[in-house]
Amino acid sequence: MGSSTGTLLVEDDATLERVLRSGVRRVAVHAEHEPRLRERYAEIEPGSPHTVHPHVRDVEAALTATRRLLDLVERTGRPVHVLHLSTAEEVALLRERDLGDLVTAEVTPNHLFLVAPDCYERWGALVQMNPPVRDLRHQEALREALADGTLTCIGSDHAPHTLEEKARPYPQSPSGIPGVQTILPLLLTAVREGWLTLPDVVRVAASGAARAYGIAGKGALDVGMDGDLVIVDPAERGPLPLDWLRSRAGYSPYAGMRLHGWPRTTVLRGRVVYSENATVAEPAGRPLRFA
Repeated sequence: MGSSTGTLLVEDDATLERVLRSGVRRVAVHAEHEPRLRERYAEIEPGSPHTVHPHVRDVEAALTATRRLLDLVERTGRPVHVLHLSTAEEVALLRERDLGDLVTAEVTPNHLFLVAPDCYERWGALVQMNPPVRDLRHQEALREALADGTLTCIGSDHAPHTLEEKARPYPQSPSGIPGVQTILPLLLTAVREGWLTLPDVVRVAASGAARAYGIAGKGALDVGMDGDLVIVDPAERGPLPLDWLRSRAGYSPYAGMRLHGWPRTTVLRGRVVYSENATVAEPAGRPLRFA
């Protein structure tokens, strides 16, 4: 609903309603209000500091789009998944509207562990993402919503733009940062800090997404499931080494951060594919199955 990387923009309600009426499976939606974004970008000077990013793509842009989306969900009955919530106001809206399984929602670790304006002052374009990282008030609301189940799961929003691409002046610098490999250590750090539990990690990293999308064979260790698991050492802690990351991007705002608990072994459909910081098998991905 708001322009970002790629060509998937559907900004008007009439077209979005046609999309929602054209199937039955859950639709994932990036909710930012495009008219508001165009208006705000027109007001800034090229080469502005990255600290303006959360003001350009502001709370109103996110909240207006999410409210429009929920109105259309009620009208069409089509289930949706609201991608990467970033505001306390959207959390309050989800609770107020209380549309049950029609609406699931996610948050990224970036919105849970980074805080504006500090992150933009330190990292600049390297933490530029859509929607933006916001201030502490929003971070606290998102953490609470993830812990109490208002938010269904974690989404990486992984976007491995290179350092060369990120060096472009704002707003030409692309939005999005690498995020897949750091999810689990960050969630285990949240457990150590006391605002998530280990059962919460299972829910937000596995079973929540499987439930939202109806993914068969995933999200639990039960008879008949795929046998996916990660073995971690919860006692291991230390600064995240940049050379541990496999992304082509070559950076992470979490490099050097003290994290608690590291993946030691990964099992995919009962087969060990990663052990002691190295892959130990050939690629074995398969298309997901849906219930």
